[in-house]
Amino acid sequence: MRTRPTLTWTVTAAPVPATTSLDELARAVTGRGVVVLSGAGLSTESGIPDYRGASGTLRRHTPMTYQEFAGSEAARRRYWARSHLGWRTVARAEPNDGHRAVTELRARGYLSGVITQNVDGLHQAAGTPGVVELHGSLDRVVCLDCGRTTSREALDDQLRAANPGFAGVAARVNPDGDVELADEVVREFQLVACAGCSGRLKPDVVFFGENVPPPRVRRCYRLVEAASAMLVLGSSLAVMSGLRFVRSAARAGKPVLIVNQGETRGDPHAAVRVDLPLGRALTELANRLP
Repeated sequence: MRTRPTLTWTVTAAPVPATTSLDELARAVTGRGVVVLSGAGLSTESGIPDYRGASGTLRRHTPMTYQEFAGSEAARRRYWARSHLGWRTVARAEPNDGHRAVTELRARGYLSGVITQNVDGLHQAAGTPGVVELHGSLDRVVCLDCGRTTSREALDDQLRAANPGFAGVAARVNPDGDVELADEVVREFQLVACAGCSGRLKPDVVFFGENVPPPRVRRCYRLVEAASAMLVLGSSLAVMSGLRFVRSAARAGKPVLIVNQGETRGDPHAAVRVDLPLGRALTELANRLP
């Protein structure tokens, strides 16, 4: 039976300096049992923008909140008109070298689980099993009134039928599949209701201002509790939904390893901070491990 090497780390309130060396990261991951927490930075090489990077869309774009979406038909019309275009870009995206490296590391036993903040399904498309979708998935649609869940592809067909002359042009795609779209185009867009109860349809993703379902949160905590270390990939950890798991790992004395281009809110808890493009770093990491 393979045993894990004992790792000793010193984590202080001051962030450790960022490095471009993978030596410490490789040493930690060799110990196996590492849980991944991935963010939008992992998918940028697939053509999906992030929110908070150097060119992040939050610099120009305020995402829809749950309260606005649930309480306003005009807001839902705006979201679905824009998302009807943007989802096609997300649906066409392919896994990149970073996703494929995560799949390889999982298959070789170095990773014990993968939690993703992304809603693009690219981990699964790359073949990674058992991914916990912390913020849900754009592939599904849920009715806010009866809870019925259907596929986004089916809704796309319905929206096309309801809007045969829809000819909007997306100026820019955002990480949640939303796009910039002229107001006059939005006003002409026809919504589609739930086939079961005629209720309000929403993508099965966690909007800003919405809580992650408690059973999903508990599952993530169990993965962190069972892990030997946490590996954060491409996340600024700016929101508590992901940062809480980093803090939990740090409190338990588990090494927090961060690979991200730029600073993150979790840096004070990190034992290792690698500042490199994700595809390059993860591919090299997989190649270096025995």
